[in-house]
Amino acid sequence: MKVIRLREGRERSLLRRHPWVFDSAVARGGADPGETVRVEDHEGRFRAWAAFSPASKIRARAWSFEEGERIDAAFFHRRLREALNLRQRLKVPSEGVRLVHGESDGLPGFVVDRYGETLVAQFLSAGAERWKKVLADALLDVTGMQRLYERSDANARALEGLAETTGWLRGEGPTEVAIAEYGWKFALDVATGHKTGFYLDQRENRARFADWVRRLGAQRVLNCYCYTGGFTVAALAGGAAEVTSIDSSGPALERAGGNVALNGFEASRCEFLDADVNASLRRFGEAGRQFDAIVLDPPKLAPTVAHAERAARAYKDINRLALKLLAPGGVLFTFSCSGGISADLFHKIVASAGTDAGVDGYIAEHLGAAPDHPMTLAFPEGEYLKGLVVIRK
Repeated sequence: MKVIRLREGRERSLLRRHPWVFDSAVARGGADPGETVRVEDHEGRFRAWAAFSPASKIRARAWSFEEGERIDAAFFHRRLREALNLRQRLKVPSEGVRLVHGESDGLPGFVVDRYGETLVAQFLSAGAERWKKVLADALLDVTGMQRLYERSDANARALEGLAETTGWLRGEGPTEVAIAEYGWKFALDVATGHKTGFYLDQRENRARFADWVRRLGAQRVLNCYCYTGGFTVAALAGGAAEVTSIDSSGPALERAGGNVALNGFEASRCEFLDADVNASLRRFGEAGRQFDAIVLDPPKLAPTVAHAERAARAYKDINRLALKLLAPGGVLFTFSCSGGISADLFHKIVASAGTDAGVDGYIAEHLGAAPDHPMTLAFPEGEYLKGLVVIRK
């Protein structure tokens, strides 16, 4: 077994069971990509078994903090069973479920979503890549399923020195699937959709939005960065008379229209705009338009803290424009999925946007990812999705 030795004092995060070891913490030692290494402190005491990644700033990702544990096929089978047991206890009201959430489930860089009878996996770290066949076999065993599609095409692969790869790992067939969620239906394509095909992390927030639209009697709704129309369907289910949905992807908007029809809502209640969100918000302001409910769910603008300053300006701008368009008493659902933007910073950004817009409001709720996308006590980086529900005064 190869060993990496840490610099003095750099074992503290491992003592807190945080799974990452950065390159600057390593005094000496190395291994092949994804190879299991013994991580020792500067005095040679065991601290973790980890997957080594020579290309990444995160030089090692811990599999286990137990010295007597073996990292083998049986280990991965146990971890997957534990993850599956948690999801079964959560009783997620959807046919789309996050079964494995990387570090939070003790499997760094490995993500699995289930869409009906189809599994979709992402192998985003050198360790997950090295154990791909073992993980795939164990996953099918614990789920009893036969179809597994790989979507290892996220930017994180490049940081690990890995090329993008997609396609069927086990089984075959159509990549178009449909799932039921809170009584709604959504069609998606696991081969081409964002992430693994759909934004499962927003499941509960879509339901909350429908509830707020219904509660406030919101009739005019604006859904920005609508993608395939999850919040659009939620608004219509909440009783909105008209929903304007904006995205810069024509295919996504076509899918959104299909999801509206799939749920039996009239197309006449919807307006789909293939346009830039910022430009559209400015144009609506110039035209004097107002909305009773607005959703801002932009793509990731700050993947790391290094990108936070520039991203903060972008988040502030769209929130300022949206708050100006929000009718008094209306509700804004605003989100950041950027790991580099903390919940506290996001709150400050939205507050500053309100000041610049000359608008005050009540923060009615704080939102996050669905419970099948857990954040653990030891891994706060798992809290990537932050949201606020703001009621304009």
